[in-house]
Amino acid sequence: MDSEHMRGFVERLDEINALADQAPGFVWRLQSDDGDASSIRVFDDPMMMINMSVWKDIESLKNYVYRSIHVELIQNRDAWFNKITSKHQALWWIPKGHIPTEQEGKERLEYLEKHGPTQQAFTFAKSFNHQ
Repeated sequence: MDSEHMRGFVERLDEINALADQAPGFVWRLQSDDGDASSIRVFDDPMMMINMSVWKDIESLKNYVYRSIHVELIQNRDAWFNKITSKHQALWWIPKGHIPTEQEGKERLEYLEKHGPTQQAFTFAKSFNHQ
C-alpha cells in the first residue's frame, strides 16, 4: 500500500469509503482505526486484502459498486492489483443487526470457491433470495 504502484488507489480510498458511507442502503463496512480496511489481514498471502460491507439489499450494493464513481476503481483495478484466478467476492445474507467478522468473510469466500454459488455464498451474477 505504500508503494508508488498503489498510489492512485490509496489516494482514492477516503473518497470511495465516504461515498459508501453515504450511499442509500449502506449499513456498515469493515474498517481499522484509520477508517479503511487496507491494513487488516486475514489471508495467508500478505498481498491479499479484505473488504467487507453490509447493505440493506443487493440492489443497493450493486448501485454503489457499478453505478457510482466506485466503478472507476473497478475499471482501473488492473493498474494496481494482480489478476486473481480464484473467487474474490462473496455475497451472503445475514440476520438484521448482525455484523460479520473477517473470519466469516474468509469462510464464505472459501465456501464459494469450493461449492460455487449457493444460498450460503453467492455472487452478483448468481444470487439467491433472502430466506
